[in-house]
Amino acid sequence: MAADKDLKTILGKLKYSDDAKVVEQITEQTKQVHARLAGIKYKLAVMSGKGGVGKSMTTVNLALAFARQGAKVGLLDVDLNGPCVPRMLGLHGQVLKMTPAGAIPPVGPLGVKVASMDFFLGDASPVRWKGPMDVSPVWLGLMEMNVIREFLADVMWGELDYLLADLPPGAAADKPPVIAGFIPDLAGAIVVTTPSEVASDVVQKSVTYARDMGIKVLGIVENMSEYRCPSCGEVNELFEGNTEAMCEALDLPLLGRVPFDRKLARTFDKGQPLLDETYPTIQRYQEIAGRIRTLLDYKKVLADKL
Repeated sequence: MAADKDLKTILGKLKYSDDAKVVEQITEQTKQVHARLAGIKYKLAVMSGKGGVGKSMTTVNLALAFARQGAKVGLLDVDLNGPCVPRMLGLHGQVLKMTPAGAIPPVGPLGVKVASMDFFLGDASPVRWKGPMDVSPVWLGLMEMNVIREFLADVMWGELDYLLADLPPGAAADKPPVIAGFIPDLAGAIVVTTPSEVASDVVQKSVTYARDMGIKVLGIVENMSEYRCPSCGEVNELFEGNTEAMCEALDLPLLGRVPFDRKLARTFDKGQPLLDETYPTIQRYQEIAGRIRTLLDYKKVLADKL
């Protein structure tokens, strides 16, 4: 008799020995996550080992770029203490619509569906776990991971072409690779950096660790490559670095460079995002989305032939 290779079948046959039923709960959540994400063609994680590189700005604008190309897009913001995607898209204050079948995510600009931990949190309220402050960091981390897994198991995405997950910053054995591991059939990760040597050092470690965890890294987006003057449109360098050399060392494509654009950034800060596809910086995101799409289609053709 052939061995069962279907994950749902394997999970369904597991026996549980713990009285607290922790393993059973995690297994059921995992099965539910698989069911919720089954209708999504490509699931992508956007990550960076370095904070402050504009990862959320990149994620949001790539989601909007895919939507402009006619795709059905979802955007997942799983940062517990720094969720900012809803505010950037003018959705702050909205909530997930709870139904007996699951949670329905609000719809943002260009029809992008958005699910964020921000929809559960009050203004300026950090996440605090009940219990003494000297509780083991490992235990606190497990509690946080359980909340995120349960969140993923509740959201009803329906049929989508792309789901982009905006992961919290961190490198090495930190949260991003672990959270990415919750997403079944992840098509790959897009890594965001700035052209500074400090960012490059941390990002290289992040890429190495992600690969060790079995996450396919599709390429690098260099953010804040230059500064675009809002008055005259002239572009100048902000940092001194060599992202191309880093990409060569990691054997990864440079998917594109995006300038720091004060005008564009200000619109997202105010929750009134600029959506004009003829705007030069938005065109950069459109080009990057096109390259990602080509990479994914090529990988799919390759996989189908094997």
